[in-house]
Amino acid sequence: MAQQLVFELGHRPASGREDFLVAPSNQAAVALIDAWPDWPDRIVALSGPSGSGKTHLAEVWRMASGAVSLTPGALPDADIPALVQGRAIILEDLVSLTAEGERALFHLVNLVRAEEAYLLITSREALAHLPLKLPDLTSRLKAVPQVELGAPDDALLASILVKLFDDRQLRVTPAVISYLASRIERSVEAARDAVAELDNASLSGKRPITVPLAAEILGRQGEMPL
Repeated sequence: MAQQLVFELGHRPASGREDFLVAPSNQAAVALIDAWPDWPDRIVALSGPSGSGKTHLAEVWRMASGAVSLTPGALPDADIPALVQGRAIILEDLVSLTAEGERALFHLVNLVRAEEAYLLITSREALAHLPLKLPDLTSRLKAVPQVELGAPDDALLASILVKLFDDRQLRVTPAVISYLASRIERSVEAARDAVAELDNASLSGKRPITVPLAAEILGRQGEMPL
């Protein structure tokens, strides 16, 4: 019988979405989100690679605060005063901006502070490293308190895989989890894709999910479980 693999990691509900697994790579970011509204500043930022959990934590905060989500591309045409009246805003995946976008963000940052609203920024790069051209905006973003999320470590990635399989009511051996965790990209997206492909392959081929099947899916030579 397949043995369910369990890791002793904390978790938090995310208002009807997947549980957010807490590990050393993201615990500072979780603590920041949990601390709202007692943030160190009216504007804070989460940075980290794709799949590190920024979007999930932003969604957790949106559910708690009622925040409105905004993309960088929408900044030039956004009604900044109306957004700020909502008291809470998420600017998701901040990257390089057009000149109009930079001016709009500068206005947003200033108005959030003036009106004592809240702004959560997420970015793959640290804000200080973004290729911005407006000096006043650059200086303001450099002063924003920021928490960096790391890529999932071994235990967290394995736990994510276990949970994703469990969500599909699939039980797999610890060997399968270990095989996948040591070979896929260290991100939630990669784990989700691998689990979905294995589930589909298992159903279509009427085969159990094993290390050899995982090896086929990943395009590698299989390694038999120890």
